[in-house]
Amino acid sequence: MATEAPPPQDRKDDGPVQPTTEAFLEAQNSAEFTALRRSHRSFAFPLTVGFIAWYLLYVLLSSYAGDFMGTIVFANFNVAFVFGLAQFATTFLIAWFYSRHATNKLDPQAAAIKSRMEADA
Repeated sequence: MATEAPPPQDRKDDGPVQPTTEAFLEAQNSAEFTALRRSHRSFAFPLTVGFIAWYLLYVLLSSYAGDFMGTIVFANFNVAFVFGLAQFATTFLIAWFYSRHATNKLDPQAAAIKSRMEADA
């Protein structure tokens, strides 16, 4: 139930002090934040485009190259099965690469921006 009443004044808030809207806008327009965004985008966008292309190749080959996808690779495993397993492998590989990239590049930059904003608040 929503109310128009202000919160009680006797409540003690031990949480961190929040930066103002202006501080967030200033941080968003800073060179530091621009570098963080660029670092994220330069990693995430090419990997996303590459994976989508790889997935669409798999779908198109499955739809239009049945003979090729039905080619036996070993035992009872055909090319389609190997490509399907490779889809899972690339998904986990991309997640691992992104986790490493975020830990090594993005998190330190974000932590620096956060600590600066908290110190200024």
